Amino acid sequence: MQRRRLRLTGVVQGVGMRPHLYRLATEEGLAGTVGNDAGGVVVEVEGPVSRVETFVRRMVDELPALAMVESVNATNIAATGRPGFRIAASTDTGEDEAPVALVPADTAICPQCLAETLDPADRRYRYPFTACTFCGPRFTIVRGVPYDRPFTTMDRFPLCPACREEYENPLDRRFHAQPTACPTCGPQLTYRTAGSDDVIGDPAVAAAQQLLAGGGVLAVKGVGGYHLACVAHDPVAVARLRARKRRGRKPFAIMAASLPVARRLVDVDDAVERLLGSAQAPIVLAPTRDDEQARSIADAVAPGQSTLGVMLPYSGVHHLLLRPHPDLADGPAQVLVMTSGNLADEPLCTDPDEAERRLAGLADGWLHHDREIHVACDDSVVQVVGGGLQPVRRSRGYAPVPVPLPAAVPPTLAVGGELKATVCLADGRRGWMSQHLGDVSTIEALDLLVRTVDVLRRQSRVDPEVVVADQHPGYLSRRWAADYAASEGARLVLVQHHHAHLGSLLAEHRWPADEPVLGVTFDGTGYGSDGAIWGGEFLLGSYAEVHRVAHLAPVLLPGGDAAIRH
Repeated sequence: MQRRRLRLTGVVQGVGMRPHLYRLATEEGLAGTVGNDAGGVVVEVEGPVSRVETFVRRMVDELPALAMVESVNATNIAATGRPGFRIAASTDTGEDEAPVALVPADTAICPQCLAETLDPADRRYRYPFTACTFCGPRFTIVRGVPYDRPFTTMDRFPLCPACREEYENPLDRRFHAQPTACPTCGPQLTYRTAGSDDVIGDPAVAAAQQLLAGGGVLAVKGVGGYHLACVAHDPVAVARLRARKRRGRKPFAIMAASLPVARRLVDVDDAVERLLGSAQAPIVLAPTRDDEQARSIADAVAPGQSTLGVMLPYSGVHHLLLRPHPDLADGPAQVLVMTSGNLADEPLCTDPDEAERRLAGLADGWLHHDREIHVACDDSVVQVVGGGLQPVRRSRGYAPVPVPLPAAVPPTLAVGGELKATVCLADGRRGWMSQHLGDVSTIEALDLLVRTVDVLRRQSRVDPEVVVADQHPGYLSRRWAADYAASEGARLVLVQHHHAHLGSLLAEHRWPADEPVLGVTFDGTGYGSDGAIWGGEFLLGSYAEVHRVAHLAPVLLPGGDAAIRH
């Protein structure tokens, strides 16, 4: 007989790990416990040595789909002789040497939850917030670790008896599924237009569909924030949205009702299909089909482009919005423009009051819900290059799962550049990259950066000793980083813009720190070490230091950065 204590780290909370281990222990006839703490999952199993060994092997070989185990630390401890296997209550502390538990990313609604949502005989029929252990919001609703309901924005929705029974049953797929709810106890939809009474619940979906069919622009609250939506086949509606958002000719993303609908618009090979149907459900850039239907959308949605950014519905709200409503005779549009719910240079709206105030000149109606979004998180954008995934914007579905670093670093906060910014907290060989923050050129955007740093610090429990910023003296993020470093007693490090791009490229390819490279960075413009604006650099060196050995010939820019923007 043997009792073994196992600590699992990685993405092991909120992904069905405890019911997975409960099921394995029960099948192998083992006694013991399993529970969450701030470091991850801790399991103790007791029984015949051969059964314990089988449990350990199956524990890793049969992982839940969304789990990612980084390490397993095993220790033999004294047997207790107590029978039975139970799930222990979570604690908010962990062993000092254990890394912090990783907060999982938001994931698309799973096929089982979608089937329940569309089944007239199910108690969650047409409920837009159906979720389970294997799907639904995570990062955007988490306030702290361990990942349990009291530490999420779902704590304001007490479970009804039926949901409570599922939540407490280790053999149910909703066991400790923190976003789980139903029409009786969970969040609700509200449709609102100026001067009209609110429409609550499922009729709100019908009202929103009617607005869209009439050429209106809808602000719809999703998983990580608001979208602005209109019918993609309606060039007048698309032009109206483009003018209101001051979008110019910049392309919009679209949401297709299904994969067959997406196939009518873009070329979908196996790699694109996998991405569209993945749990991450990103926007995928794919070549536009050369036929009349596809071109009619592309001309208004993505003028002058050879690709369209397409995604499939990834939440219950989206699925219901793109499917026929039982109270309406006409079917809904099959393709909607789905663009970020904000004005240019402003952060994403997440709160109903904020959305009605900031989007008042853009939207004709609002489809709200009352599940709080704690962290704004825009859609991810990816493309397929050479058969593989290339991230363009790493956000919903991927953040905040950390990226591996090629070398250990001290506790570090990096605040990014100004355009298309992210922040990163790093410690050891992990880098917690934030969601896409947008352009940090306004006070509102800087406030989002500050809130995001606070969220990542609490989730990663990293207290930075080094703060890194761009050399550009005019960046709001650099000014904030200097003040923050001074207040925290941290060391401030300024990095040249193109050196930062080269460093990120080397890290992505896990390049050794002691091997120099010739890096070519054609990234547009960045503040140079000589006070001029650089763009198109040949940099010789590595992470710690580079020498600018060649570059494009400089030209005069009247107005400096203003010339670049305009």
